[in-house]
Amino acid sequence: MSDWSDLQQDLLVLIVRRINLIEDFLNFGIVCKSWRSVVTKENFNSNLCRVPWLMLAEEEDDKTCRKFFSLYNGLILKKRIPKASGKRCMESLGWLITVGKDEGEISLLHPFSGVQIQLPHQITTDHYEFNQTPVPWTFVQKAILSANPSHTSDYVLMIIEGHYQFLSFWRPGDFLWTRIKKPVYFLHNSDVVYFKGHFYAVSYSGCVQVCDVVDSEPTKSLTVAQLPSCIDGKYYILESLGSLFVVSQNGVDIRYVKDDRERVPPYEDEEEEEEKMYMYKTRNFQVFQIDLDACKTTPTRDLGDQAFFLGANASLSVQASQFPGIKPNHIYFTDNCLGAYLHFEEGGGFDMGVFNLVDGSIQPHYDGVSLSRVCPPIWVTPNPC
Repeated sequence: MSDWSDLQQDLLVLIVRRINLIEDFLNFGIVCKSWRSVVTKENFNSNLCRVPWLMLAEEEDDKTCRKFFSLYNGLILKKRIPKASGKRCMESLGWLITVGKDEGEISLLHPFSGVQIQLPHQITTDHYEFNQTPVPWTFVQKAILSANPSHTSDYVLMIIEGHYQFLSFWRPGDFLWTRIKKPVYFLHNSDVVYFKGHFYAVSYSGCVQVCDVVDSEPTKSLTVAQLPSCIDGKYYILESLGSLFVVSQNGVDIRYVKDDRERVPPYEDEEEEEEKMYMYKTRNFQVFQIDLDACKTTPTRDLGDQAFFLGANASLSVQASQFPGIKPNHIYFTDNCLGAYLHFEEGGGFDMGVFNLVDGSIQPHYDGVSLSRVCPPIWVTPNPC
């Protein structure tokens, strides 16, 4: 019988380039010396769809490391990422967009390679003095890349920024952020996605607009669809199987309850003598498919074999059958309600789970407790380079 370590180099390369689970890609290299030689950046097929890992909140006893939870096998990987210490993190295409807790500096950070790209400070946005947030680390609400900086320098980073949640973008070489002008009726932005060469944003009022950042007037936007207003939640927007979808998350506002049996800590109102209990919790998701040609929105409860991943990450859809343990027609979500969890000393991380679109039930996807006021758990697409 032939020795597995004697497999031809070309054959090993063909095999490793077809692996879409990052866990399997890394494990491939520990089999033997010859197999380890092909586990390289060049042989990592970043075009394959990958299921995100859950990056847990920073721990008090080790601020230079972060833990990543794999839904695939339930294992936790610990990775040293000192440049993310004490910072709020968002995610897009496997990159972290970090915002400093005290100074509010912004950067792109690759969590596994350690590559960092400095971005213009938030004070370079239009009329910053009127649009700044009470705490610097909440200034960037969402950040979306048009392409992976690991592969090209021709990309755009779009952010939802400031108290009024404007859209601003940056290209490599720019020294400040460029603001997208929005219609008067377009209220605060809730989410943004890069889809077929354009950025699409959805507001809390359910208005969907398209932004062309390569046009002769790249600061203009155009309304393409209208959904019902999201009264007690927020909207997410994402691409799935070549179509655009908007997801309404309902029930996440902070509210007073008389008998709170959730894992949410008490919040004391200083104006009241007795302690009051507050909570926030997702109750429901609604999904709408957007027909851009007809400017129509169609509600649906059937995602087929797709699973959505929502939170402070770039909203993502994956084919569930490709990944063991991932449930089709489900929405995996993390705690992304800044307006609620900033009220709690422990911060956010309570409102996470897996929503079943068929029966409306919600189950946990992580059994532990991971809390932070600055950076609760988020989804991160694993990419070693």
